[in-house]
Amino acid sequence: MVAAAPSPLPAPRTGSTLRCDPPPTAPIRPNPPARLLKEDHQVPQNLDAAAVRIWCARALDALGREREEIDAINVYPIADGDTGTNLYLTVESAAQAVEAVFAAHETGSTRPATADAVRAMAHGALIGARGNSGTILAQLLRGMAERIGAGDHLAGALRRAAALAREAVAHPVEGTILTVASAAADAAGRAGDPGSGAAAARAAYDGARIALDATPGQLAVLGRAGVVDAGGRGLLAVLGALVEAVSGEAPARVPAPAVRVPGAVGRECAGAEGPAFEVIYLLEATDEAVAVLRSRLDALGESLVVVGGDGLWNVHVHADDAGAAVEAGVEAGRPHRIRVTHFAGAHPAEPLPAPVQRAVVVVVPGEGLAEVCAEAGATTVLARPGEPPASGELVDAIRRAHAREVVLLPNSAELRHTAAAAAEQARTEGMRVALIPTRAAVQGIAALAVHEPERRFDEDVVAMTAAAGATRYAELVVAERQSWTSAGVCQAGDVLGLMDGDVAVIGTDLAATATAVLDRMLAAGGELVTLVLGDTLPDAAGFPARLEHHVRDRYLAVDTLVYRGGRGAALLLIGVE
Repeated sequence: MVAAAPSPLPAPRTGSTLRCDPPPTAPIRPNPPARLLKEDHQVPQNLDAAAVRIWCARALDALGREREEIDAINVYPIADGDTGTNLYLTVESAAQAVEAVFAAHETGSTRPATADAVRAMAHGALIGARGNSGTILAQLLRGMAERIGAGDHLAGALRRAAALAREAVAHPVEGTILTVASAAADAAGRAGDPGSGAAAARAAYDGARIALDATPGQLAVLGRAGVVDAGGRGLLAVLGALVEAVSGEAPARVPAPAVRVPGAVGRECAGAEGPAFEVIYLLEATDEAVAVLRSRLDALGESLVVVGGDGLWNVHVHADDAGAAVEAGVEAGRPHRIRVTHFAGAHPAEPLPAPVQRAVVVVVPGEGLAEVCAEAGATTVLARPGEPPASGELVDAIRRAHAREVVLLPNSAELRHTAAAAAEQARTEGMRVALIPTRAAVQGIAALAVHEPERRFDEDVVAMTAAAGATRYAELVVAERQSWTSAGVCQAGDVLGLMDGDVAVIGTDLAATATAVLDRMLAAGGELVTLVLGDTLPDAAGFPARLEHHVRDRYLAVDTLVYRGGRGAALLLIGVE
């Protein structure tokens, strides 16, 4: 039987070790995934994999420090005050991707190749790109990855990056991040030793700083506001981090702008009103389809940037008809991670309804689970394989929930810090947010099942935390290669049963392994078994039904709920409460 929505669960056991995050007492601090100290890294004078990792961490630190200053001078192309935030979130996604590459090498004696690390950085930026400047930065990193992967030096990589970024923008404008990128590449090319990464990086930084100072004279809106280009300022911070990564010495920090531009002044400086919406989405499509899409979107709106390649693209456009912009993507291929943002003040709009009192935001690893949780009243964030949501996506979901109080369920141990950063950001915007550190989707389902909006917030959070903590979880995966595990040596193709994150059972048959995992979990007692079936799980010989019958025949007092996880879900998730 497939359940249509979570059913109320029995009262949770006491003694749960899962605790709810308390509200922070300190302001938000940037928390990059790898805070590497200089003494931990032998400065290579060129860009190797370790330097790429440090570059990400330093860039995230720099943008975290300067985010508010960059946001304050954002007047072009739309004075919406978010360029620094968008660049931070883009680099955050890039850093997470690089950390994933290093994590994959932790069990062996090898380190990632430089090309693998910089490609991961570019891919992470692509899937997490935010805003106009973030999308362009993703293409700059893609250009660098192309040349470094081909064995080119840093100066050649910067030159390719600047050219590729210009090609991605439908109507390039001087006095923007594109101008700063071109100047950086030209300066790196004039460095004394083109083979010295440190010399090229320093030259690029110096060239970018000079070009940035000149942007108010190139773009009238910047001159009227008395500020430099915000995207260019963010790129300078990223280049400064590159200098530190390859030389060990950080360049002198650019002072904060003397003029800080409030939103109203920024809109006045920007001149005529622009389109009402910003539309961004990832798109799986062919090169030919994207060429047609560019033409359609160029006729629909402004600030068109399409970056990526090899079948995966990030599309950014400002348009009045957001629906038409999304429909164009549907005709071109398969869009996902669609984000539509209304520019405040761009056009008169109906006032927003009053926020609801309480909402639940849940991260789910499957389209079927997303439907189940949405039917239960939750706001969902889809986590696709290899594409964990960044903190910005979680903040967007919290805002979308439009509630005074929000309970956040990350459903993954790997998302704990990302979710904490999102919760902190939402709290600074006046929302009351409780983070329950659920480590698996079945724990999130258990928490959602006991959620009662009518209860006091603290009581509701305690009940949901207890239900999640009382739920043991397991997962079935197929081994990709031979490896040592906590249960012994596995071979490629073996079925691994993971309990609470550790390999507990190694088998060759899905049904037998699943049954062994269930028996181990139920040996400690249980009242309810939850099965979440992935869309790749074979249904031969009624596999799901066999598991249900096994539980019913051997454990008479235990109930079973079955959900279809849908596309993107794990092979099999098991929860026992």
